[in-house]
Amino acid sequence: MTLDWLKPEIILGTTMYAVIGVAIFWACFVIVDKLTPFKLWEEIVEHKNVALAIVVGAMCISIGNIVAAAIHG
Repeated sequence: MTLDWLKPEIILGTTMYAVIGVAIFWACFVIVDKLTPFKLWEEIVEHKNVALAIVVGAMCISIGNIVAAAIHG
């Protein structure tokens, strides 16, 4: 059993890809929020719109899968 995954370059590369993935995910979420006719956060939190929360959750999972696939290659 080798500990190749403990090498600094592997840890740094993994951290870099994670930060890039989160940044791309956040940018996509902000773009979708700007494209909708209302503020997503306000509608979900203040108006308790459960249907919108489910749609936004599905959108987050989808964007996360796309970003992960793009990073993975």
